[in-house]
Amino acid sequence: MSADVNSGLSQTKANARPIVMTGEVSATNTSPIAQIKQDFGTQDLSLLTLFISPIADFESVIAEARRHYPDTDVVGCTTAGEISASGYDENKIIAIGFPATGFATTSLLIEDIHQLNPQALNDRVALERVRLLELNRDMPNGFALLVVDGLSLAEDALTTVISPALRDMPLFGGSAGDGTNFQETLVSLNGQVAVNAAVLTLVRSVYRTHVFSLDHLVPTEQQMVVTEADPARRIVKSINAELAAPEYARIVGKDPAQLDRFTFASHPVVVRIGGAHHVRAIQQVNEDGELVFFSAIDEGMVLTTATPQNMVEHLSRKLAELSDRGPPAHIIGCDCILRRIEAEQTQMTRDLSEILSTHNVTGFSTYGEQIGPLHVNHTMSGVAIYESDEPH
Repeated sequence: MSADVNSGLSQTKANARPIVMTGEVSATNTSPIAQIKQDFGTQDLSLLTLFISPIADFESVIAEARRHYPDTDVVGCTTAGEISASGYDENKIIAIGFPATGFATTSLLIEDIHQLNPQALNDRVALERVRLLELNRDMPNGFALLVVDGLSLAEDALTTVISPALRDMPLFGGSAGDGTNFQETLVSLNGQVAVNAAVLTLVRSVYRTHVFSLDHLVPTEQQMVVTEADPARRIVKSINAELAAPEYARIVGKDPAQLDRFTFASHPVVVRIGGAHHVRAIQQVNEDGELVFFSAIDEGMVLTTATPQNMVEHLSRKLAELSDRGPPAHIIGCDCILRRIEAEQTQMTRDLSEILSTHNVTGFSTYGEQIGPLHVNHTMSGVAIYESDEPH
């Protein structure tokens, strides 16, 4: 095995059949997919997912993957950081292979997501779901994975259209990242690289699966009202009839001149949707003193400040809950960049990495997460894959 490759198999205890194959390689490796394929061996894969550091040559990696896996659906996206076998990581290419013996998949490239035809897309997804189910009735479990251009500003509309067509197939996913640069985020399917696009993968499996979402934030009684906004660009211009950034700073007790990503990670705001609160995370302050958000925002929206719980204790507890009927063989996680930033600020990165590693979590840091019909922030969404086929 190459010195910069660290790969492993999630396996059943009874017969050692591979459930999910995972690998990682340096983003500067000149032939990363060749290294991954060498480690994975000749196993026939239904799907290969690649979470690719923004320092890598994305198009070159995707082209190499197409050459090595011409008969396998290969889905890729850029990241805001990676989750490897050792936990939080950087400058890596993470590979997850789904053996055809346990999984059947189909993937759709959704282009021009700013110009969606909702009915056409809904019909397309519904037809693919039915076709996959009819061809794989021996695979009773399933989920859908969505990766989206993280700078498209269109995730909310996209999940709203897709979710009803999936019926009882639970959806999770993440928005492609670009470190903390916010310049270019990419997705790909089978060699085609795209912006303003998404890739939806439908999965059926013989293994029990459980889609989840978690966050460690507790709403307070402190509220603010968005009084002027540009919803199309996710910009809040004013809060409580005052310029947005200074007013937010006043409310959370910070100097307006020192607002940064650490402030936003440690002082999040949430909005109540139905019976639950969901984060509306702030990305940055623009040159006009306005707040740019990661997800949908609109005038009249009431924002509530939230207090973070201890991330280490919360993550340990929530991942342990996924093991109430036996531990997952593997967990695929889409983890918000704000969680990673908060972990760095509170010096919890090492402890969180140990928890992620212990629970076999592999994935990437995102610019936002998808769960069902919602696009959210400051969460981890994912799927746990179990050895048994008993319902969770």
